Amino acid sequence: MLKPLSAALPALGLLLLCLVSPALASEGAPHLSGADLSIWWIIPFVCMLLSIAIAPLTIPAFWENHFGKVSVFWGMAFLIPCLIVFGYQTALFEFLEIILADYVPFIILLFALFTVAGGVRLKGTLVGTPAVNTGIFAVGTLLASWMGTTGAAMLLIRPLLRANAHRKYRVHSVVFFIFLVANIGGSLSPLGDPPLFLGFLKGVSFFWTAIHLYQTTLIASAILLGLFFVLDSILYAKEGRPVPPESADSDEKLGIEGGINLLLLLGIVAAVLLSGMFKLGEFINIYNVSIEGQNLLRDLALLGIAGLSLKLTSHECRERNGFTWGPIAEVAKLFFGIFLSMIPALAILRAGEHGALAPVIQMVSHDGQPVNAMYFWLTGALSSFLDNAPTYLVFFNTAGGDPAHLMGEWATTLAAISAGAVFMGANTYIGNAPNFMVRSIAEESGVSMPSFFGYMLWSGCILIPLFVLLTWIYFI
Repeated sequence: MLKPLSAALPALGLLLLCLVSPALASEGAPHLSGADLSIWWIIPFVCMLLSIAIAPLTIPAFWENHFGKVSVFWGMAFLIPCLIVFGYQTALFEFLEIILADYVPFIILLFALFTVAGGVRLKGTLVGTPAVNTGIFAVGTLLASWMGTTGAAMLLIRPLLRANAHRKYRVHSVVFFIFLVANIGGSLSPLGDPPLFLGFLKGVSFFWTAIHLYQTTLIASAILLGLFFVLDSILYAKEGRPVPPESADSDEKLGIEGGINLLLLLGIVAAVLLSGMFKLGEFINIYNVSIEGQNLLRDLALLGIAGLSLKLTSHECRERNGFTWGPIAEVAKLFFGIFLSMIPALAILRAGEHGALAPVIQMVSHDGQPVNAMYFWLTGALSSFLDNAPTYLVFFNTAGGDPAHLMGEWATTLAAISAGAVFMGANTYIGNAPNFMVRSIAEESGVSMPSFFGYMLWSGCILIPLFVLLTWIYFI
């Protein structure tokens, strides 16, 4: 447990420095105004993304040993100029707000899901035929909306990798798994993906997305499942229909080891859902960053559930499941830099028509009426690189922010915003939290995954035509 927590040490060290500051007795939240920022402020964020995309290919040894330091560097490349230009109080507030309100809860939830799902081992032997693989994807896609894309992805990625360990061609399986289980499958409930949960907190009915997005999700999923089955069948035949070698698991009957973790996964879902339904008010205020009681209880519950999973699951079960702390540690380190460096991008986006991205915001409306196709594509495009939860919220508010109106007369607009935020998280490795973890787990299992741009080539060739089709059917 110490190893994954050590990934957060850079953030915790800076946080401790802030906590001893006399500035904690604040005089009002000194927000960074997006209207005052030029587009040049997003350079550290762009450089952070380029580092993730290029460094593993050009300087792999350096990246492997120092990617955490690179992440901190680009985070500081924004924070230090912010301190110089806007002052100590603004820089401190922005740091504390993104770390305490966003990054820490984000990592705690991922840590809990990663730990608990990693304790569930599917016993016996599944052979990675096209039919079996497609079945795993279909089950994962169904589960994603009710236990979250991260939970479903962490539960099923290891069984998928073991089932295909004897196969020569495996990259396509992991890529389609990210498309379906880690993203598109999470579009039918607020439990599926963070932006939909934000919509639920803003007043969108719990089953609204299930009712209004089920056709879109069904078509997208059916097309991807069919395309995968055809591609996997061709590659399977090209490999000569390989049979896995005999192993220690060959004589095991199909079953589940560590089944207690399935109950703990339900506990995680309940903790997240209850935190959105019951408001306990502010528990503590750190330099104008409000920590509400229900959120603190949720995070403590998640850590407690993760601890129970570690205690109740045998070490042998996790070892045979191929469980290691590497993927969650990598996500914690890289997303520290991503969260910090994207602060100005989010601020500019929140400024709407008063910010440097005003031309983008103005594209979603024409003569007072919503342009639903642009809501879908702009929400999706920005969600591919920024945190999709605040991006959803920006366009939700741009469309008026009235849940009754959006669920009624402008239902297509809300559907476009919701689908864009969830579906297009699959466009890049950083578009949704589980994408990176799936990639890391696959690479630990010996799958040579595409680079950042290589993955975007896959998503561009497969997903973009699909999204064009969905736009033509639903949003024009």
